[in-house]
Amino acid sequence: RGLGDVYKRQQYHETDQMGIIHHSNYVKWMEEARIRFLEEMGIDYRKLEEDGIISPIVEISVNYKKTVNFDDEVKIGVFVKKYNGVRLGLGYEMRNCKDDAVCTTAYSMSCFTKDGTIVSLKKEKPELDARVRQYMKQNQVESDT
Repeated sequence: RGLGDVYKRQQYHETDQMGIIHHSNYVKWMEEARIRFLEEMGIDYRKLEEDGIISPIVEISVNYKKTVNFDDEVKIGVFVKKYNGVRLGLGYEMRNCKDDAVCTTAYSMSCFTKDGTIVSLKKEKPELDARVRQYMKQNQVESDT
């Protein structure tokens, strides 16, 4: 299992009338994976919110490549694509565990706000900014600053 990987077994209530996972569920899975990824990077989202900082999604895109069906298990990989201290862009790759086929790729961009104002994580929480930048360095992600 890689950093941020989430394994999700598909439930019957997530399907449409054809037994295929409904498209709206993928965004929920991305959110679960995003929170897990941040936790594994050492960023406790609950603590961040308790400190008055929230990270709303400001952009999202999903590219459906192959269907996922009831009872399939999907591995969701998450990785940093862009980061500049104010905005965090994450990439997602969802693979069906039965054949390792890529079913979905996606992207989300979030920002950091405090009291309704966009803030720099580098200024508000430099220790957390350092964790994201360390991840980027280890994974050879170019800074978006």
